[in-house]
Amino acid sequence: MTRKMSYQWHLRRRMAEKGMYATTDLVPLLAERGVHLSREQVFRLVTQLPQRLSMDTLAALCDILHCQPNDLIQVQAAKDRGRKAVGATAATPPPPARRSSIRRPER
Repeated sequence: MTRKMSYQWHLRRRMAEKGMYATTDLVPLLAERGVHLSREQVFRLVTQLPQRLSMDTLAALCDILHCQPNDLIQVQAAKDRGRKAVGATAATPPPPARRSSIRRPER
């Protein structure tokens, strides 16, 4: 069985702890560290879960906020949201499919 992972992104919380409440505050600070992102990209970085994040950006954020990567990203096992039939276990394979046939009534 494949174990699904999820994560929480705490950039907004870390920014608030440092007194930074506007996402645009990060744009010049990132640029000073060689990471050039538009205002829109920074807004998405702060307000949404990033699917991809360059190591340069992560290192710059950690330097700006004086934190470690694990202060920004909290990894956890995702909860299984699938529904199981009553009495079914994960190790039990599904029953084989049955072929159906159509019979005409005799006259």
